[in-house]
Amino acid sequence: MSGIYFHIPFCKVRCNYCDFYKTTNQSFIQSFIEAIKKEIRIRRDYLEDKRIETIYFGGGTPSLLSINEIEDLINEVKTIFTVLPQSEITLEANPDDLSPEYLNSLKKGGINRLSIGIQSFSDSDLQLMGRRHNSTQAIDAVRNAQKVGFDNISVDLIYGIPGMSFSQWQTNLKTVFNLNIQHLSAYHLTYHENTSFWEKLQKDIFQEVEEEESILQFEELIRCAENNYFVQYEISNFALDGFYSKHNTSYWNQTEYLGLGPSSHSFNKTTRYWNISDINKYLTAIAQGNIFGEDEILTQIDRFNDYIITGLRTIWGIDMDYILKEFGETFYLHVEKITSKYVSLAKVKNEKKWVRITKSGIFISDHIISDYLYLNKEDE
Repeated sequence: MSGIYFHIPFCKVRCNYCDFYKTTNQSFIQSFIEAIKKEIRIRRDYLEDKRIETIYFGGGTPSLLSINEIEDLINEVKTIFTVLPQSEITLEANPDDLSPEYLNSLKKGGINRLSIGIQSFSDSDLQLMGRRHNSTQAIDAVRNAQKVGFDNISVDLIYGIPGMSFSQWQTNLKTVFNLNIQHLSAYHLTYHENTSFWEKLQKDIFQEVEEEESILQFEELIRCAENNYFVQYEISNFALDGFYSKHNTSYWNQTEYLGLGPSSHSFNKTTRYWNISDINKYLTAIAQGNIFGEDEILTQIDRFNDYIITGLRTIWGIDMDYILKEFGETFYLHVEKITSKYVSLAKVKNEKKWVRITKSGIFISDHIISDYLYLNKEDE
């Protein structure tokens, strides 16, 4: 099984915190659709005829595309690949794009999962972040999606926003769970270079949230999710049973995927491939039949570290038998040594050869994961 990822780089405005590759020049959309269809054909062998179980439209703002453009891309994939009948097909969307008419067209056009980028239900937070919707539009988007028959809806929220109080975060969580969604992705605000938020941080206009407050907000997120029967199946992702994101889970489980569009990444277990992050160069290269990306052959250490980084973020953890079989005794003993250290601190548990981070370990998960990584002797 494999997945297809479309990076749709178009946005109406640039959000103040986002560092994903994007452009506000929507005049490229028509030529982009034709180019990405050509890329599908050019790179059809990357997945070696594996069947497709997930298709994901990310961005950028995929909901800027018309239903005809979305259907065109889905049909092109189905022409080139074997797409399973029960495939999960996700569209990321901004709330203000989701009119009842558009939602109805998406449902009829084959989209069966929505990921709605709400980020906050506070209008002041939304204005601060440069979002183009308000809280009323956010709530209406979810309810309208439910009315037309969407029953697999994910919402994105951000915590650690400058000026956000603990009670405001509680209100956000209460609001989102009252909407009867099936999935929640919640991320702590990160200050990325070359964003408006980063510049304000450097000028002391913004101050990062104190670590203690960040922890309190994260703890409240976990508590509310559990109270609403959501499983924290990955550090930042929560879902009702049966509604884990199949596409994102495939990333964490080392499943092959093909990324299409500027700045997209691909993985087939032996190589990683990434497209250039420039719409003009991407369009020109494809039109001229030139190279529009780069690749690297993964070493055993690369593959091991990828497995650690993705696996330990999930409830499934890492499989010691798989490590021994796939990477050998040196890597197995390395993991065994680190595991003993964190088991004694109750930050990691080892059950039937499956190593998982515990609830208390989640709060230092980045440190734990980095400790498990295998370094070249030259790098130590």
